[in-house]
Amino acid sequence: MTDSDIFNKGVAITKSDTVNFDGSTYSATAAVKAVPALRVYVGGAGIVVAVFEDGTAVNFTAVAGQVLPLKCIRVNSTTTTATLMVALYQV
Repeated sequence: MTDSDIFNKGVAITKSDTVNFDGSTYSATAAVKAVPALRVYVGGAGIVVAVFEDGTAVNFTAVAGQVLPLKCIRVNSTTTTATLMVALYQV
């Protein structure tokens, strides 16, 4: 992160395999895309399965207190072991 990365909104992450942070469900053909977080704060160490805007899911190993620079729309519940996660936004 840089000094210019100032986030003014944070939402506790509820892990889900189908529901995005904004409450929508993933669709490659949706006219309006889900609102992505710009970073993910991880409070408890573990694996984070981040889902990107194109629907791709990628596993990341995070340590406690780490901020992952991920522009993602969801964190899947399957395989994610990290806890106390927060989606960070600039509004």
